[in-house]
Amino acid sequence: MLVLLLLGLVLSEPNPPTWPSNVYVFDPATASVTQSAVDKVYSENGGANPAFHGQFSNDRYALLFKPGTHTVNVNVGYYTSVIGLGASPNDTHIQSVTCNNGDNDYTGGALCNFWRSGENFYTKPSGTMTWAVSQACPLRRVTVDGNLNLYQSNGYSSGGYLGDSVVTGTISSGTQQQWFTRNTRMGSWNGGNWNMVFVGNSGNVPGTHCGHSGGGPYTTVSSTPVIAEKPYIAIDSTGKYTLRIPKLESNKVGPTTNYDNVDVVDFSNVFVATQSNTAAQINDKLNTGLHVVLSPGNYNLDGSITVSKAGQVVLGIGFPTLIPTTGKPAIVVGNVDGVRIGGILLQAGKVQTPTLLQWGSAGYAGSATNPGFLYDVFARVGGPNDPNQYQVTADIMVQINSGHVVYDNSWLWRADHDVAGSVTNSDNPVKNGLQVNGANVIAYALAVEHTLQDLVQWNGENGQNYFFQSELPYDVTEANFGTPGYVGYRVNNSVQAHQCFAGGVYCYFRDHAVTVANGIMTGTSTNIKFTNSFTVFLSGQGQIQHVIDNKGNAVSGGGQQQYVCSLN
Repeated sequence: MLVLLLLGLVLSEPNPPTWPSNVYVFDPATASVTQSAVDKVYSENGGANPAFHGQFSNDRYALLFKPGTHTVNVNVGYYTSVIGLGASPNDTHIQSVTCNNGDNDYTGGALCNFWRSGENFYTKPSGTMTWAVSQACPLRRVTVDGNLNLYQSNGYSSGGYLGDSVVTGTISSGTQQQWFTRNTRMGSWNGGNWNMVFVGNSGNVPGTHCGHSGGGPYTTVSSTPVIAEKPYIAIDSTGKYTLRIPKLESNKVGPTTNYDNVDVVDFSNVFVATQSNTAAQINDKLNTGLHVVLSPGNYNLDGSITVSKAGQVVLGIGFPTLIPTTGKPAIVVGNVDGVRIGGILLQAGKVQTPTLLQWGSAGYAGSATNPGFLYDVFARVGGPNDPNQYQVTADIMVQINSGHVVYDNSWLWRADHDVAGSVTNSDNPVKNGLQVNGANVIAYALAVEHTLQDLVQWNGENGQNYFFQSELPYDVTEANFGTPGYVGYRVNNSVQAHQCFAGGVYCYFRDHAVTVANGIMTGTSTNIKFTNSFTVFLSGQGQIQHVIDNKGNAVSGGGQQQYVCSLN
C-alpha cells in the first residue's frame, strides 16, 4: 500500500460495492423472495393504519431491481426509493408499483405522502397505476404502459413531479392541487385544480390557459431550455455497476430516447458511503476525485461534505438524510463547474446553521456549457423532533451563490406538523427556503413552505423559474409576518431581468389573523416577467390582498383563488 501511495496511485473502490443491509438488490429469478422483502419494508414505513405510518421513521430503504421481468407488486412507503438498474427504463419490468393514500379519510388522503421515489423502470399496470402523493415524491425516467392516476379515489393530494418519462395512456390529476411535468410523452392529460405546469413535453399536452374561466389552470412551455438528466446507477450481466451521467441538453422536447448519451463511470471510481461515515471520511474520497453514492441512512455530520472538483457527482438513494450537528452546512459546493447533487434530504439540527446547502461563493459566474445541477434535493426544518423537548433551526435551507446552477425539483419545508402534533409559536425557526444570489440560475418545480420570512429570495440576474408552489406559515402573527411585509416569492428590487412561470402562493393563517399585502413582489424593470401567477386562500383567518406587485384581488375566504395572467 505504501508503495502505491508513493507512486501517487489511488486504490480502486470495490465493484460490486458492499451495500448496507437497507439496500436490496433484487434478481428477476427470485420473485417470492423479492415480494417478501418489499412487503416487509412497506409494513415498516407505509400504509394507512395508523394514518401516514412511517412519516417520521428513522428507517431508509433503496430497492434496486436488476434488468429483467419482476413479477412482484411494490407498494412504496416513506423514505423508499424503487430503482431499476438498467441502462434504460425499459430494461427493468416491474409488474406493479403503487403509492396509495396514507390516510383512509379523504381529508388526509395523500396530503402527507412525502419522501419516496420511483426511477428507471417499466410497468404495465392492470388497469391504472396509482401514484397518490404530495411533495418530495418524484417519478423519473419511468415508462407506464397504460394509465397513471396521481391521486387515489377522492382523497386529497398536494403536488408532485414527473420527469423524463413515458405514459402511453391518460394521466389523471384528480384531486392534485398542483403538479409539474417535464419532458414526458403522454397519451393525454385529464384534470386540474390550481396549477398544472408542463415543460418540454410531447404527445397530447394541454395548451396554456390562465385560471379556470373557459379551461383548466395550465401553463405549458414547449421546450426545456437547459437540462442534464439526473445521474443513475446501472448493472451489467457480470454484476458490475456503473454510474451513468447524462450529458447536457438544450431546448429538450419529450423524454430521453438515446440512453447512450451519457458518461459511464465504473464503480471502481465511486465511493459508496453509509451513515457510519463521517464528513471527513467522505471528503477524503471526494478529494481523490471519486464520485460518491450516499446509501440510505441518517448522516449526523460534524462537518460539511465539501465538493471541490469539477464534474463530481454526489447521488443519494433511499433518501439519505444529512443532519448538521455543529452549525456547519451539510453540503458545500466550491467554485467549480458541472457538479451534480441528487436524491438527498437535508434536515436541520439543534445547532443554528447559516444554510443547509451552500453552492459556491458570491460572484462566481459558473459555466453556461457546464452548469451545476441539483435534483430531488429536499430539506426540512422540524418534523422528527418535539419542539417542547428541543428546537432545530437554520437561517436558509438552500443558498445558491454561483451562477449557472439548475435546480430540478425541490421541496423546502419548515414543518407545520411534527411527532408531537401541530407546530406553533414560530417553533423550529428558519428565515428562507431558497436564496439565489448567482446569475443565470434556473429552477424547475420549486416548492417552499412555511418559513418565517420571505419563502424565496431571488437576488441574482437572469433567473428563470418554471413552477412555484408555496404555503405561507400557519403559526405567525400580524406583527412578525404581515407588518414586516414578508412574501412567498421576492425578486430583489435591483434585479433587471427575471422570468417566472406559474407561481402560486397559498395562505392558511391557522392561529392568528394576518394580512399579507402581496403574495409575490418584484422590482420595476420591464424585463421581469411573470406568467400565470396566483394566490389561494386555503382556510383560516386573514387574507392576501394582492397576487403580485399590488395587482390582483384579495383572497380572504375558504377556497378563493385569484390569478394575474401576465406581468410585463
